[in-house]
Amino acid sequence: MSLLFLGNLGATEIVVILLFFLLPVVLWIFAIVDLIQRQFQDQTNKIVWALVILLVPFFGSILYFLVGRKGGVI
Repeated sequence: MSLLFLGNLGATEIVVILLFFLLPVVLWIFAIVDLIQRQFQDQTNKIVWALVILLVPFFGSILYFLVGRKGGVI
């Protein structure tokens, strides 16, 4: 399979690629960095959140930002 088709992409296709591939990776990285910097009262919670983020990257990251950040302090 050749990657030559990438030269024929328009602006819309590039935006779609960025939204579906780059955004989840950036969100995943931010979740991991935030988890590392945040202090939890119980280290078990930190380990569980790390597993959730690593095993279910996109949805785990969103879930962490919605629910998990409340359990720790920077």
